[in-house]
Amino acid sequence: MISHPWRLLSSLVLLGLTACSTSQTSEDATVSFPQAVTQAGNVSTSETVSGTIVIDGSSTVHPISKAMVEAFQKTNANVKVTSGISGTGGGFKKFCANETDITGASRPINAEEMQQCQQNNVEFIELPIAFDGLAVVVNPQNTFASCLKLDELKRMWEPAAQNQINNWNQVRGSFPNQALSLYGPDTDSGTYDYFTLAVVGEEGKSRSDYAPSKTDGALVEGVAGNPNGLGYFGYAYYLANRDKLKLLAVDSGAGCVEPSPQTIADSRYQPLARPVFIYVKKAAAERPEIKAFTRFYLDPENAGLVIQVGDVPLPNIILQAARSRFDRGETGSKFGGQGAIVGVGQEGL
Repeated sequence: MISHPWRLLSSLVLLGLTACSTSQTSEDATVSFPQAVTQAGNVSTSETVSGTIVIDGSSTVHPISKAMVEAFQKTNANVKVTSGISGTGGGFKKFCANETDITGASRPINAEEMQQCQQNNVEFIELPIAFDGLAVVVNPQNTFASCLKLDELKRMWEPAAQNQINNWNQVRGSFPNQALSLYGPDTDSGTYDYFTLAVVGEEGKSRSDYAPSKTDGALVEGVAGNPNGLGYFGYAYYLANRDKLKLLAVDSGAGCVEPSPQTIADSRYQPLARPVFIYVKKAAAERPEIKAFTRFYLDPENAGLVIQVGDVPLPNIILQAARSRFDRGETGSKFGGQGAIVGVGQEGL
């Protein structure tokens, strides 16, 4: 169970979310951050640096990285940053092929990806940066679903459901006899890996007859445009689009719980809450721009940027440990190549 400092933190998170303003771009499905974000972080650095940083990976981590980049560049305008969204798995492919400096991940690196990095002599430093919850959403016209049991989600998404579970009343007898349309991340997504493990019980096992997408914005638009739709993605994307989505609670055996900064922080929203990471290539970590940006990313004073995105900042002690790991150049994964892991709290980071 997560300790009491998390409860204070979750209250601060709620205050930050109330104060912030977020919007979404339809082009790349990223959360955009107006003035509030660029005013939030600790934008001072010991010296101005220049250079180039290439970031890719998770769509869940992308909004955090984007906010960090915008704040960092306020005093480091000579650093050019390119940022893409290839999903966690797609990001690791590029990272381990020496194509990127930093990759975002919504699950730890797995054994196959570690082997790919080793084959290409890519050493990496694994850094936890926040906690995220997976939002399960439906179209606002859906008036009958407000909470789903974990086994009902499994019934929808397990491989045995393919071409079989196509109506809402097959999920629960009291639901109406109307079509069920599913939207979810594609198989390169760490969110896909985590959701299948947490809900279906085995990573990567899912029905394939759903509408997949690499970008969460496309999933948002799919559910928002389909009265029968249901989808899942990172909680921050729900917050950025809550005017056109309906959030569902999930009952994993202890009653219905909606994701929120509080329930994500205090472990009530399990098993659909998880840590997210960045991985920094060790060979790039000595470059002044990479060093300055990564230290900025891990500075507890910049937790406001994480809050404004809609994720939950890590406690200072965890960020300081990650900063120490980076400064020492400590390579490898604490998770032994397991990939997605359910139930990891702050004590596991």
